[in-house]
Amino acid sequence: MSDIKKIAIITNYNIQEKLGAAVQVADKLCEFVNEIYIPESYRDRIMRARQHRAEFCYKPLDEIYQNSDLVVGIGGDGVMLEAARRATPAGIPILGINMGRIGYMTELEMTELALLDNIFKGEYYLDERAMLRVEIRSSKGNNKFSAYALNEAVVANGTTARIIDLELLDNGRLVSEYRADGLVVATPTGSTAYSLSAGGPIIDPKLSCFCVTPICPHSLIARPLIFPDSATLEVKNTCVREKVLHLTIDGRATFDLYLGDTVVITKSALKAKLLRIKNDDFYFKIRMKKFF
Repeated sequence: MSDIKKIAIITNYNIQEKLGAAVQVADKLCEFVNEIYIPESYRDRIMRARQHRAEFCYKPLDEIYQNSDLVVGIGGDGVMLEAARRATPAGIPILGINMGRIGYMTELEMTELALLDNIFKGEYYLDERAMLRVEIRSSKGNNKFSAYALNEAVVANGTTARIIDLELLDNGRLVSEYRADGLVVATPTGSTAYSLSAGGPIIDPKLSCFCVTPICPHSLIARPLIFPDSATLEVKNTCVREKVLHLTIDGRATFDLYLGDTVVITKSALKAKLLRIKNDDFYFKIRMKKFF
């Protein structure tokens, strides 16, 4: 039998369709558990919609991500990335239920909720995914910021459509200088996201590597590069004519990057745990999501 007793349901409850989906998922889970954690910021919304259940426990997000046995994210890959950022440090697995456009990282569709029974029979496995540790260091070597990414770290010019200048180094050695709209440093999981759109390869998540993909490079020879995940990659802002560039992590958090600042990217000791119920392999999933 499964030892999963406390389950959090994370979605945007302000959207009627997702609120309805969350309640539908909760009603199924209530057959097996007595506590379902809901972010307390949505309590009034759920009460007004008359969708409260006796099993709902409204708690702050930080508490939810510390005390749950499983986080169920309802939406697309965006909700999965946010859940991974919060749940992974606590070692909590994530199950995705797709209500997005692609939902590559999600496991189930809303038509497959009967498969939730398998969790409580112990018929599941954890798909561990590598993450990046991302730091910003000033020109003087001071550490200004650090975070984790499941998909990618992107250095770009923000909303301004102008070419920027960057240097890429591997373990302190210059790899290349770029004039481009930006650079994407992706995990194998992130290879099917922004990196793919920029012309990068699809990478099997079982491989231990990073992919660096230039965004619209002003060059005939700039191509995506694959590095072992033992590498220490550095992306340095050498762009004199722009006051500030931007580092974006997993499409959400954005941070300023000034001239001489360096983004240092290494493999994190943390691994995201995606709960899998079905036996679909990697290539089946990307076929179904129309990547091929």
